[in-house]
Amino acid sequence: LRIGIIGDIQHSRVARSDVDAFTKLGAEVVLVAPPTLLPPSLEGWPVTVTHDLDAVLPTLDVCYLLRMQRERMDQALVPSLREYSQRWGLTPERADRLGDQAIIMHPGPMNRGVEISPEAADRPNAVITEQVANGVAVRQAALFKLLGTSTQLDALGASEGTPKP
Repeated sequence: LRIGIIGDIQHSRVARSDVDAFTKLGAEVVLVAPPTLLPPSLEGWPVTVTHDLDAVLPTLDVCYLLRMQRERMDQALVPSLREYSQRWGLTPERADRLGDQAIIMHPGPMNRGVEISPEAADRPNAVITEQVANGVAVRQAALFKLLGTSTQLDALGASEGTPKP
């Protein structure tokens, strides 16, 4: 499985945790971003890095886009949102370059028209809505596992009004 993580890698907690999880599960991860949006050192990261989105798209099984944070625009890390979108945004034409079985992911919130066009976000192979919905359930399950069983929570008086599994 080859996963391309595209966007603001430097400021993304999602990117760091996903690289860790995806590679532990055996995936090959490719980071795609302008040099200014990559961490200063990627030493020890089990990834490949490229700045050429168009070249990597046909090789991906998963195109995982990250939000371009508008608050970073004051730091002049990219010339403009327009230029970022033109060079690293997933347009319909770029989405066409993905393989037939490739999926499009985005952890949300999306900037439609910046990192992903509305047309690309709404394609049948875009699983963004499902990804966001499933993320809520996964976080709930992780918290439940970390906090303990409902019996343990009852003993603490912490599960009042919490649905029983």
